[in-house]
Amino acid sequence: MLDSNMKQQLGTYLQKIDNPIELTVSINETPKSKELETLAREIAEISDKISLTIKTDDVGRVPRMTVAPQGEMARVTFAGVPMGHEFTSLILALLQAGGYPSKEDPALQTQAKHLSKPLDFEVYISLSCHNCPDVVQAINLMAVLNPNISATMIDGGVFPDEVDELGIMAVPTLLLNGQPFGNGRMTLEEILNKVDDSAEEKQAAELSAKAPFDVLVVGGGPAGASAAIYTARKGIRTGIVADRFGGQVMDTMAIENFISVKATNGPKLVAGLEEHVKEYDIDVMTNQRAVDIRDIDDEHGKKIKQVELANGAVLTAKSIILATGARWREMNVPGEEQYKTKGVAFCPHCDGPLFKGKPVAVIGGGNSGIEAAIDLAGIVEHVTVLEFADTLRADAVLVRKAESLANITIIKNAMTTEVLGDGNKVVGLSYQDRKTDQNHVVDVAGIFVQIGLVPNSDFLKDTLELSDRGEIVIDGRGQTSLAGVFAAGDVTTVPFKQIIISMGAGATAALGAFDYLIRH
Repeated sequence: MLDSNMKQQLGTYLQKIDNPIELTVSINETPKSKELETLAREIAEISDKISLTIKTDDVGRVPRMTVAPQGEMARVTFAGVPMGHEFTSLILALLQAGGYPSKEDPALQTQAKHLSKPLDFEVYISLSCHNCPDVVQAINLMAVLNPNISATMIDGGVFPDEVDELGIMAVPTLLLNGQPFGNGRMTLEEILNKVDDSAEEKQAAELSAKAPFDVLVVGGGPAGASAAIYTARKGIRTGIVADRFGGQVMDTMAIENFISVKATNGPKLVAGLEEHVKEYDIDVMTNQRAVDIRDIDDEHGKKIKQVELANGAVLTAKSIILATGARWREMNVPGEEQYKTKGVAFCPHCDGPLFKGKPVAVIGGGNSGIEAAIDLAGIVEHVTVLEFADTLRADAVLVRKAESLANITIIKNAMTTEVLGDGNKVVGLSYQDRKTDQNHVVDVAGIFVQIGLVPNSDFLKDTLELSDRGEIVIDGRGQTSLAGVFAAGDVTTVPFKQIIISMGAGATAALGAFDYLIRH
């Protein structure tokens, strides 16, 4: 199961276990059970701090593995074989159950320990999902820290009947006490804030009490991180306030055009950004969404900026850099909103395995759309690509690859008009041929929307000059139409939405803001 190199690396990690832990594996005669048993035995052989019990007559989900400190009731469960992206989740569970401290924010860990109500988390995942481990690791840590909490990872590919019964068509899907709790990537902070009734009020008070920043960066993607590093290096008080650190890049897998790095992926790049930001005295405030910015006069009659957050908190700053990025563009057709996470999806890497052996559609013929079609073709029965224009916008090498695959059909001049469903899930879509005006129906179980991005600037439409596409209009220094407010990255009118361009734009805005502070 594990090669010699992985065993050697795992052995290094498991040396950090202080207290004995127990693995209990429940199996039957299925191949996945044999895989899990092999994995568990190999792990137990590496460390004398790990004991193993194999059960062959257990009830409930099988195969499954529980991890617990010796002598304690197991609260962390892996239903399925935690390999792929979830192998890291397993290693962390072993370490934390064995007493090795988590690197998560101590304040968040204290918050988790103080939760008093019973919380039974279940998260449905796919092993190819790069967002799923964040949720699995968050609830596992909560379960290790608090005896009132239990956490179960469930591989939807191993338990398809459960997935079908619950109507799960997107991962990660998180349940709490048997009820839907959340979909998509969620951080420990986000989960805690949803279950801790007093968290939002406390946070708002703490944030509002912060002293004014010289520069407040709104947004934590490549542009925001770059801007914050540049301003912090100038020795001025810098803060980042963001919904999540990393932004849209967290949902990007293959990155092969970041100069000097031949190949990487979004989560890995974001981890590097976060590590770099932490090298400086930057106040990072995540899980916060800005809803307004405004100018006010301070006690000396000088203009100062205010940023209001969704929880009611107000932050003040002498200058602001807006780097709120963009989000997936939606089709805006009937049925789309109703069937989100029920067949309408935006991440082929995450949700593709849930449509194994079924027909799907990809909307969009750019690089993202054609790459999605190629990836999905190896999993699903058939992929129908619908492109609005009369030509594909994807790179020629991608188009040739897609056209060479027998289970990909590409339809051009196709305008999607409706998502069709049976009340519970997607069953098809309708489109209009833009040349003939004829309407057609394609029977599909899933629809992957890959038609570009929309700037996250809705809250600025009455404050700043925006383009007809909703982008923040900036000059060569990143200055917006409001003095002292700068902007960078995908939310702006800068052409070519690329990671490396966003980073450069962030640096430009930071230097522009610094120059503004010197002069004013």
